[in-house]
Amino acid sequence: MTTRTDNRPQAPLLRGDRAERQQKFGEEGRVLNVFSHGFLALWAFMIIFPLLWVVLGSFKTNAEIGSSAWSWPAHWSFDAFGRAWSKGIGGYFANTLIVMTMSVTGTMLLGAMAAYVLARYEFRGNRVVYYCFVAGAMFPIYLALVPLFFQVNNLHMLNSYTGLALVYIAFSLPFTVFFLHAFFKTLPSAVHEAAFVDGCSHTRAFFQIMMPMAKPGLISVGIFNILGQWNQYLLPVVLMQRQRGDSQAHQMLTQGLVNLLAVQGAAGDYPALFAGMTIAMLPVLAVYLSFQHQVQAGLTSGTLK
Repeated sequence: MTTRTDNRPQAPLLRGDRAERQQKFGEEGRVLNVFSHGFLALWAFMIIFPLLWVVLGSFKTNAEIGSSAWSWPAHWSFDAFGRAWSKGIGGYFANTLIVMTMSVTGTMLLGAMAAYVLARYEFRGNRVVYYCFVAGAMFPIYLALVPLFFQVNNLHMLNSYTGLALVYIAFSLPFTVFFLHAFFKTLPSAVHEAAFVDGCSHTRAFFQIMMPMAKPGLISVGIFNILGQWNQYLLPVVLMQRQRGDSQAHQMLTQGLVNLLAVQGAAGDYPALFAGMTIAMLPVLAVYLSFQHQVQAGLTSGTLK
């Protein structure tokens, strides 16, 4: 004869233990949130404060900058921006836009096509090609400067927009392919297969179906490419020097800021230098602020799907 054991009196104890664990977890979570939010606030201060200092310096006079670097401008004037623009920043800005239009477009188009093929098609050597792209992302740019200079020189592309744009594309493709490969992997295969059943070609399926679906990832990696190429200094210094027969060097915005620093350092026109730095910062800040939600969606969608 068996006796029945009633466990019902233990239920309140189990619920009590669970509530105690949840309360302990909540307290630990609050401590972690305080630490993380404090770190983020410190990081935001370290980024925003220098930017604000540069912007305010562009509205000051030399006397105000020399007397107190932390004071507000007495008179808000845009004269420093006009002086910076007239002293060459406008030309450097235009050169950078020309190169960026070619390089970012080429990087996104070639990177998206390569990532799409490597992610959606199985063929012999697929992994080898993919790991070659990944290895390229770990290659230091400093080791390639000397052979890169001679290679571009042999192609007669020194001090040319096309030569610099091609180099930008080559150095940006590894990260672009690596990022978009993981994103194309997360896209549903049913839509891709249904397109082929309806008679869609591979090219049409890529441009009309897969690329619109990958829009968050494309915007995210596009922003990173814009930031990286806009702030590039070492490659323009090596490749955009005046050559025999050229009337002038097609220098980029980063080179122009260094030239402006050298010139204005002797002349003492620091507001013009700050204005040039502000002009260089505004486009990338505007691009990021305009697409920040798409960037966040692109970075998180691969983990949520």
